[in-house]
Amino acid sequence: MEKLNPVKVGTLGFQHVLAMYAGAVIVPLIVGPAIGLNAQQLAYLISIDLFTCGIATLLQVIGGKHFGIKLPVILGCTFTAVGPMIAIGKLEGITSIYGAIIVSGIIVMILSQFMSKIMRFFPPVVTGSVVSIIGVSLIPVAMNNAAGGLGSPDFGSTQNLLLAILTLALIIIINRFFKGYMKAISVLLSLIAGTVVAYFMGMVSFDDVSNASWFHIVQPFYFGFPTFSFSAILTMTLVAIVSMIESTGVFLALGDVCDRKLESSDIKKGLRAEGLAVIVGGIFNAFPYTSFSQNVGLVVLTKVKTRNVVISAGVILMILGLLPKIAALTTIIPMAVLGGAMIPMFGMVISSGVRMLSAVDFSKNENLLIIACSIGIGLGSAVVPAIFGSLPTSIRLLVENGIVLGSLTAILLNLVFNYKDLNISESEQVNQLKSDHSVDVI
Repeated sequence: MEKLNPVKVGTLGFQHVLAMYAGAVIVPLIVGPAIGLNAQQLAYLISIDLFTCGIATLLQVIGGKHFGIKLPVILGCTFTAVGPMIAIGKLEGITSIYGAIIVSGIIVMILSQFMSKIMRFFPPVVTGSVVSIIGVSLIPVAMNNAAGGLGSPDFGSTQNLLLAILTLALIIIINRFFKGYMKAISVLLSLIAGTVVAYFMGMVSFDDVSNASWFHIVQPFYFGFPTFSFSAILTMTLVAIVSMIESTGVFLALGDVCDRKLESSDIKKGLRAEGLAVIVGGIFNAFPYTSFSQNVGLVVLTKVKTRNVVISAGVILMILGLLPKIAALTTIIPMAVLGGAMIPMFGMVISSGVRMLSAVDFSKNENLLIIACSIGIGLGSAVVPAIFGSLPTSIRLLVENGIVLGSLTAILLNLVFNYKDLNISESEQVNQLKSDHSVDVI
C-alpha cells in the first residue's frame, strides 16, 4: 500500500470527487424537475445525494466482516435508474420511487448469494437490450431540456439552443484535445463554462443560493414515508440486477488493476454492500447506488491504489452533502446547459448497451429477434402508451412502463431461444465480464 501524507490523501480524494461530481449531481438535476420538485426540494435532493454517495462509498471501501469489496471504488447513482425513476414518479408519485428502491436493495442483498446462478439469465443479449432501451428512452428528456425545459416560456429559443450546442461542443473539444484528468472532468468543466456564458446572457439567478443555509441536518424520509407498488418494485429490481452485473465486471477489472485476485466470496461481499447502499439511498430519499467506472480509470491514471484516498473522497462527499449552499449553487445551471450535457451522457448509456450487444453472436437469427422485439416493444409502449388504455389499471401500470415490458420481453425470449446456453460455467461468465469491463486509462 502506498504511503501518503494526509494532505496528499485529501488532495487525491478531492480529485476523485471532481471526477464523479458531474455524474452525481446531474441525476438529481434531471429527476427532480421531471417529478415536480421545487427549487428548495431540488437543492435538498442534491445535498442528500452527495451525502449518501459518501456513505455508500465508505460501506463498500471500508466494509465489514460480511460486506464490502474493500477496493478503491466510488459509488454513485447509475444513469440506468434515471428513466425508471422518472416514469415511476410521474405514474405513482415520489414515495413509490423510494419504496421500490428500498425493496430492490433488499433483493440485491439476497441475490448476491446466488449471483453466479442469476447471471446466466442475463447474458449480453438481455442486458444490452435493457440498457439500450433505457438509454434511448432518456434522449427525449435531454432534447427537451436542451430547448429550455418543457413548459418554459422560451422553449426552443435561439439562446437555449446555442447554450446547449456550446456545452455539447465543449465536451467534444475537451475529449478530442485533452487526455487524462482533464478528459475525466470534461462534463463538469463544460457545465461550468456553459453556466458562465448563460450568466452574461442574463439567464442565471443566484437568489436560491443566497437564500440557502450554510448547514443542515440530513433527514430520513424527507419526501414522505415510502409506498410500495409491484410495478415500481419490478422496474427498480430489473435496473438493480443490471447494475449488479455491471458492478461485478467493475470489481473484476479493479481487482486486476490493484493486483488482487478476487474470490467469489469477495464479489458477494461487494454486491451485498451495494444492496445495503441502495437501501440507505431509499431511506434517505436519495438514489440507488452502484460502482462508478470513471473512478476506476482515475486509479489507473494516478497509479494510487490505496483505499485511504477513496475513504477521504467519501468523507468529502458527506461534508458537501451537509452544505446546502453547495447544492443550491448547482441548481443555477440553466436547463439548456444541462440538456447539452445530457445528450452525450445519455448517449453513453446507449453506447454501453451497444457495447454489451457487441458480445452477442449476430449470426444467430434468434438473437437478432430477441433484440428487435425487446427494443421494439419497449420503445413502442413508451411512445404510444395509449395502446393499453382499455386494460385494467393494475395491468396498465406494468405494461405502460416500456423499460419493464422491454426487459421482460428480452428475458422471456432469451429463455425461449437460448435455453441450452443457460448452463454456461461460472468461469466463462467471469471471463465475459472481464472482457466487457476492461479498464482503459481515461
